[in-house]
Amino acid sequence: MATSTNEARARRAIKRRELFSSFAGIGASPAPAQACTGASLIPNVQLRTHEGNEVRFYDDLVKGRQVIINMMYAHCAEFCPAITTRLVEIHQALGSRMGRDLFMYSITLKPHEDDPAALKAFARMHGALLPGWTFLTGDAYDIETLRFALFRHDHIKFDLDPASHTAKLRIINDAINRWVHVPPLASKMTVLQHISWADPPKSFEQQLEDNRKLQLAIDKEHEQYGYRKIV
Repeated sequence: MATSTNEARARRAIKRRELFSSFAGIGASPAPAQACTGASLIPNVQLRTHEGNEVRFYDDLVKGRQVIINMMYAHCAEFCPAITTRLVEIHQALGSRMGRDLFMYSITLKPHEDDPAALKAFARMHGALLPGWTFLTGDAYDIETLRFALFRHDHIKFDLDPASHTAKLRIINDAINRWVHVPPLASKMTVLQHISWADPPKSFEQQLEDNRKLQLAIDKEHEQYGYRKIV
């Protein structure tokens, strides 16, 4: 009799533990981690290109691509011309990749001033009518939504100041979900290095070949200067 009573108590204790464990989530299989993808992070707003074509920002311009994005406006007399000149240099350095597996987008901060014609005139003036480089305008609310999604600092002082756009180039490889940023007026080599960090993964053989070329360049510098000049 005592044995059956003890067994009944043990069964009740086990059931109570199972009940409390279910409330606490103990023993439950954790949900798999979900990575945030470009589709959930990048607003798919409708914009107009400097050629007057209507596009969806994510679906038509970013999805599955590696892109370089900056913000500007056509009548900017301070940083925008210098940044655009630097981007022309970057475009030239990247050569045949542009418009093939790498794209540039310059988005106006002042869509009420910059229609497609104004953007095209700005691009022409700075030698930026180049393959794979698109200037964009659109609704002011949509532009502001993009600015916050792509360039925010999570600091109210900076995020409310449109001038803070000059501090970043945003580099995104949507295919591998990799985001990078770099100051646009950093050295050309620094900007190119940051762009390379978002490149698709290379095969082991490609990495060996890149390392071989790098070692040759280092050896040449040592021979010429006695030390490695470019780090």
